[in-house]
Amino acid sequence: MKKYLFSSLFFVLACLILTGCKSEPVSSDQTPVANKSTESPENELFIYTAWPAFYVKEEIFKKQIGQFIKKKFPDINVKHVHWDSPGRRYEDLIAAGTIPDIVFDEVRRNTYRQVRRFEMQYDMTDLIKKYNFDTNKLNPADMQHSINTSDGKLYSLPFNSNEWVLFYNKDIFDKFGVEYPKDGMTWDETYEMAKKLTRQEGEITYKGFQMNPAHYLKFNQLSEPGLDPNEDKASMVSDKWVKSVDNIRRFYDIPGNQLVKTNAFSKGNIAMIVDSLENAVRLVNENKSLNFDVSSIPVFPEAPKTKFQPNTNGMFITNQSKKKDLAFQVIAYLLSTEFQIELSKQGIISTLIDPAVQQVFGQGIQEWKGKHLQSLFYLNSAKPALRKPGLTFIDSNTDMVWNLIAEESKDSQTALRMTNDAMNKAIEETKVIQKDGGTSQYQ
Repeated sequence: MKKYLFSSLFFVLACLILTGCKSEPVSSDQTPVANKSTESPENELFIYTAWPAFYVKEEIFKKQIGQFIKKKFPDINVKHVHWDSPGRRYEDLIAAGTIPDIVFDEVRRNTYRQVRRFEMQYDMTDLIKKYNFDTNKLNPADMQHSINTSDGKLYSLPFNSNEWVLFYNKDIFDKFGVEYPKDGMTWDETYEMAKKLTRQEGEITYKGFQMNPAHYLKFNQLSEPGLDPNEDKASMVSDKWVKSVDNIRRFYDIPGNQLVKTNAFSKGNIAMIVDSLENAVRLVNENKSLNFDVSSIPVFPEAPKTKFQPNTNGMFITNQSKKKDLAFQVIAYLLSTEFQIELSKQGIISTLIDPAVQQVFGQGIQEWKGKHLQSLFYLNSAKPALRKPGLTFIDSNTDMVWNLIAEESKDSQTALRMTNDAMNKAIEETKVIQKDGGTSQYQ
């Protein structure tokens, strides 16, 4: 991939993430308009991308997806629209009667607050059987996100993952004579390393380690659920939650290593960050002089081969589509080894557990030459806990946990208990809102 396109891709993605392009609360008076559809030509397939955000640039979508669909299905014309506000939101398309055939969106939250809200969900189980599609070739953790959000059905298939990785500044390690991080390193080892690397040199404070604590907790690698698997209540007060919170907070108790945003990594005074691959790549592109490399994330001794839960982007077929068979054939192709190899070369993490796909990761990106990219595949993704179908979904409020610790000096148990109570209240409010046909801001 050309340097310009690669840099633009992650710049656009990061900008959209930072500005929260779809995160505004949804008012309860917005009701779905189902089964209203304007007929499109038989050979036209309408694809709507809400997430990943970098497909807001049509040239990126065409380079990574559109051209391959056209090559495989030469008789199909692909119409692609990306989420935008105002004018190209779900409700805008529905109001116009232009219902997509395929939707790309984030699975964990947006299955609930977007796809299901607008009654666009469709169970692909029969199509999977009809076309003999093997779901076992997909990352089990990514698949579990789809299963959890589908009430025992399968409304989506995972397209790509936003994985977490450890980036480190080799110059800081060299400066202080500390060995580089290694794949499979424990959190305890990382903590000792962070203490050695947190230094004051003249006016420069070198910080040993940074990560967003809310992300660390939300996608925790111990697979501890924020919602009870069997009941409509929160589940934030377990021993594993306390262990996870205590683990991350000790890093920011190191003198001089107070929490800052991982964005500061590009300034060159942070030794290690754990961040999403997309955001970390943007940061190193901001400072081309950074002498960096990558490693797998730290692990707990009781889960020595387990990284964080992935944040999965999935592909949905809409209930209103008149071309479900064609849409599924395209989805099946996009999850083929043939296609995913091409995507992997461009630095997109595949949901296929296929060595042939993993081995070529990033090969099309000049900036990644010589980097230890296979660290991304050293560990297995933690699975989100299975949850009984039909229960109320709200987003686990891990931001509240950390705010109570950082701003109000609460101990871990108190912060978790207060968050648990707030989430239980949010669940009850959400049930009332949904009963009245509305959509909750907590989702």
